[in-house]
Amino acid sequence: MLNSSLYSSRRSRLINQMQRGIAVIPTAPEMLRNGDAHYSYRYDSHFHYLTGFDEPEAVLVLVAGASPQSILFCREKDVEREIWDGFRHGPDGAKENFGFDAAFPIAQLDDKLTELMGNQPALFHPLGAHAAWDDRILALRARVQTQVRSGITAPNELHDIRLLLDEMRLIKDSDELAIMRRAAAISCAAHSRAMRATSPGKMEYEIEAELLHEFRKSGAQAPAYTPIVAGGANACVLHYIANNAALKDGDLLLIDAACEVDGYATDITRTFPVNGRFSAAQKDVYEMVLAAQTAAIAAARPGAHWNEPHDAALRVLAQGLIDLKLCSGSVDAVLESGAYKNFYMHRTGHWLGMDVHDVGAYKLEGNWRALQPGMALTVEPGCYIRPADNVPKALWNIGIRIEDDVVITAQGCEVLSEAAPKTVAAIEELMKRP
Repeated sequence: MLNSSLYSSRRSRLINQMQRGIAVIPTAPEMLRNGDAHYSYRYDSHFHYLTGFDEPEAVLVLVAGASPQSILFCREKDVEREIWDGFRHGPDGAKENFGFDAAFPIAQLDDKLTELMGNQPALFHPLGAHAAWDDRILALRARVQTQVRSGITAPNELHDIRLLLDEMRLIKDSDELAIMRRAAAISCAAHSRAMRATSPGKMEYEIEAELLHEFRKSGAQAPAYTPIVAGGANACVLHYIANNAALKDGDLLLIDAACEVDGYATDITRTFPVNGRFSAAQKDVYEMVLAAQTAAIAAARPGAHWNEPHDAALRVLAQGLIDLKLCSGSVDAVLESGAYKNFYMHRTGHWLGMDVHDVGAYKLEGNWRALQPGMALTVEPGCYIRPADNVPKALWNIGIRIEDDVVITAQGCEVLSEAAPKTVAAIEELMKRP
């Protein structure tokens, strides 16, 4: 059931922050896959955050000032096209069901927008996001400028609306968190299913199919990103997505996969042995990464700066790499030299929300920003050990990442993905063969 008041409230908040001027926010276009077949449609996240409207060919216009307005432009009702493509709200239905002040056919956008833009001091738009839209908006502004002799002026300020929207989306409200908890629960169940389904001789894509089945069976609309199902050496390729190799006895399997529910993403990674039992070397590396993640999650608390979880994980990883004789010297020396980057080359997290790498600045005025309740982020340390002359053979091709989704709370943080097994004992118990 659509909560239209929620979206109306968000639009009002944005209008208040604009203070004056007009904003034009289009949704995403449909994209051809090949021939006349389209990719499955996914709306623009900013647009949907403000409207809840999931049809293509739609534009939101907001007018700030003494007489604020929220206006939608969308496709007209068309019985013939609805037979082929499905239901359309049409302008009247959109206005009634989504709480807009007015709604018009998308074909009227240019003419109406030229009127609305007149005598507005500022124009807000996702500048640089879509070149075609930038050109269209500037052309319409130029059209308004031609009316100067009639006493009508065009906006003389251009602003990127994303600067305001990114900050709004960074703090999740209770409705958003409820959706993210549901998405995380489905994704956790999918990871458990994948562990139970894994055994030597199966193909990576067979395990991917288990994940996708669980997502759709449980009501998720799609994967939040292309799943990574990487066995053995493939786990040392950070963005491996071929998912077409056989799973070998004695190897690890790294799965980075999660679903999207009602526009909100999850992002979970688990690594486990194909045969259900960690070798001694695998267990040593795994316990190091898990300890790093535990330290990072403990550092994810209100008032801590964004980089503190990463720094906490790095110190544990640096000591672990020294213990494994993959790095030498003190922890501080390993961190200062960057020697750990041979085995850990990415950051420990990112914002999470409607986009899997969600919006929001990581620094404010050059300083790492402080974490606040309602912020959602991933915590994902890893270790990737490729064959090398100075690496013990028992450690070759061990690629491990453990990733969870957390939300900052008043007391610390909530781990949304806690239900996906990640201790050695829990994984081996789940994968125990009859």
